[in-house]
Amino acid sequence: MIRIGSIVIHCYEFERMVAFWQEALHYVPRAPASGGWIVLCDPEGRGPNISFQARDRRDWRRSWLHLDLYTDRQREEVRRLLTIGAKQYPWRYPQHADYVVLQDPDSNLFCVVQKPHAKGEEEKG
Repeated sequence: MIRIGSIVIHCYEFERMVAFWQEALHYVPRAPASGGWIVLCDPEGRGPNISFQARDRRDWRRSWLHLDLYTDRQREEVRRLLTIGAKQYPWRYPQHADYVVLQDPDSNLFCVVQKPHAKGEEEKG
């Protein structure tokens, strides 16, 4: 099983973006912001997470949005997605990364994140 776990928004006005969307959606932080990263969660658990990642420049070259897909069977899902048209993306992974970066057929990036309990756990890798 694979599902949208988080919609990730890259932003250059990090604090303002987080405050705006937190107020607009009445979402709550999963944990305090750290290193230019925060995940906002639907307090009722109905909607996907919305994550914000700080960027230094407005002209950042990649997409400003991407999906994080959560699964408890990452290897199998990555293989399946590659079979149906995704491509590996040459990402520089940090040690112990729990995600794999792929490209869809139109070269949009997305992450497949390993989650032990993909149905209920709401975390970003």
